[in-house]
Amino acid sequence: MVVGLMSGTSMDGMDAALVKIMGSGLNTKFELIKFICLPYKSGIIEGIERLDSPISIENISELNFLVGRVCADAAMAVIEEAGLRPSDIDLIGSHGQTVYHNPPSSRNGVASTLQIGELDVIAEHTGITTIGDFRTRDIAAGGEGAPLIPYVDYLFFHGSGRTLISQNIGGISNVTVITERLSDVVAFDTGPGNLLMNWIVSLDTEGSKSYDIDGEIAEKGAVDKKLLERLLSDPYFILKPPKSTGGERFGKRMAMDLYSLVEEGEVSLFDLMATLLELTVESIAKSYERFIFPKWSVNEVICSGGGSRNSILMKKLRERIDKVTISSSDAYGIPVDAKEAIAFAILANELVSGNCTNLPKVTGAKSYVPLGKIVLGRAC
Repeated sequence: MVVGLMSGTSMDGMDAALVKIMGSGLNTKFELIKFICLPYKSGIIEGIERLDSPISIENISELNFLVGRVCADAAMAVIEEAGLRPSDIDLIGSHGQTVYHNPPSSRNGVASTLQIGELDVIAEHTGITTIGDFRTRDIAAGGEGAPLIPYVDYLFFHGSGRTLISQNIGGISNVTVITERLSDVVAFDTGPGNLLMNWIVSLDTEGSKSYDIDGEIAEKGAVDKKLLERLLSDPYFILKPPKSTGGERFGKRMAMDLYSLVEEGEVSLFDLMATLLELTVESIAKSYERFIFPKWSVNEVICSGGGSRNSILMKKLRERIDKVTISSSDAYGIPVDAKEAIAFAILANELVSGNCTNLPKVTGAKSYVPLGKIVLGRAC
């Protein structure tokens, strides 16, 4: 019995999935027992947002412990809602909250990554052995440290004779090409998902709203083709995999620059949101056309993440990629909002089972390595 914890670049809260796992490796079977999302309190969100600007070491240290407590609270809440006790749980697998990600492909300084949410705080408040820091070992081995979900995507969806795409549309969008053999799997971040749109809504409403519900704002606007062309000229989009990105590139700073166009009357809010939604669609589609469709005949695209709940985004994605069936992970019994939290529960189980779960072909690491650090629960 494992609790998986995940908070992505959208920073809307802590996802917690209680998962019953049988076996390990390619023989892994799982059952989702309970899933919840514990929203971040405004103080946590503001603290994470400040990390985009000069901040003291004291602030980072405090935030690390505060997010650790949120992780612990989310774990305890999902256990309680499932009608169980902490003593019934074997492990917690916590991704934490990414506050900085500088992969080798950025070619900027020392490759590094930082996820906060102190593991000792989680273990102490729950009494449960906790595993986290999944990304750092892959970067230490020369990899991107992302994406990490492709190993689990393969466990979720692979089937004899079929080539599938697992497309997650979170704050950042990432794609996994699921082939017949695990060693042939390819994955990378395609670019922005919801993150830029979320920031624009937050800036426009002074934080009272955090996202465009079902694409309602974007639907009222028209795509600014010149602005879209400028955004698509970002060199990240033509960079060959392995590659990964995050809020450092497609986050608050870019959103503030774009929102200034609204403030100066150069573009309306509706048109900006329509353009950013189109940016998500186009960056996904062009990634397929550049890096996937020339090599594989794809049978199906399986979408997950918050963006897959946006009906306008999904409608435009289906229109843009009309030669392949686009479905939802819900159809496979994996709730779109819970998929990544389930994945980190499985990755925790893989570590204690002695299995390496990075994919060097995906991340560019020099070798297969175990992912995660173990903090013991109340063993004394």
